[in-house]
Amino acid sequence: MVTSRSRKSSVLTPASTALDKERIILGIDPGTRLLGFGVIRAVGKKAEYVDMGILDLRKEEDAYTKLRAIHECISQVCRSYHPDELAIESPFYGKNAQVVLKRARAQGAAIIAAHEAGVSSVTEYAPRKAKEAIVGNGAASKEQVSLMLEKTLGVRLKAEHLDATDALAIALCHHFETSNPIASVKGKGGWEQFLKDHPDRIK
Repeated sequence: MVTSRSRKSSVLTPASTALDKERIILGIDPGTRLLGFGVIRAVGKKAEYVDMGILDLRKEEDAYTKLRAIHECISQVCRSYHPDELAIESPFYGKNAQVVLKRARAQGAAIIAAHEAGVSSVTEYAPRKAKEAIVGNGAASKEQVSLMLEKTLGVRLKAEHLDATDALAIALCHHFETSNPIASVKGKGGWEQFLKDHPDRIK
């Protein structure tokens, strides 16, 4: 089952210089239970929210059927938005080797689908990297990431898309990294500044 939410909203990135060419960036948070994706459009200093969604695989038991579903989902996303670049979370190193293996397989299925759709630029980011770029804290919660994405992109993200926020953050992180390696939302105040500016958003 795939759920998504699309809407256009733009924001100026904190970068002093940026690529002038229009780019569609697809961010993916791979998984064999839940896979999140986020799509942004970047032109110069502007980053515009396009879409985000979740592929829910929790009811599917067969591991290889899951991989096929991931491939089909990302293929459909690529047909819909024609991304130029893919930013994807790299499998994290953990004590559970089986979990790492499953995430690596999910990542591989997504990358193959993107390559088949003509996406030649693929960049991997460590799990903490996107959170550091967006929130200023690599251990930030999904709720914190979601709030900062709302502030940065000027959109309201629904609770049911919380599991896709990391994917959207990866896409935005990639935009920051490629348009200006030293630019990030952290430079605009990060999570602590957000708390000061929006005390009503925190319960």
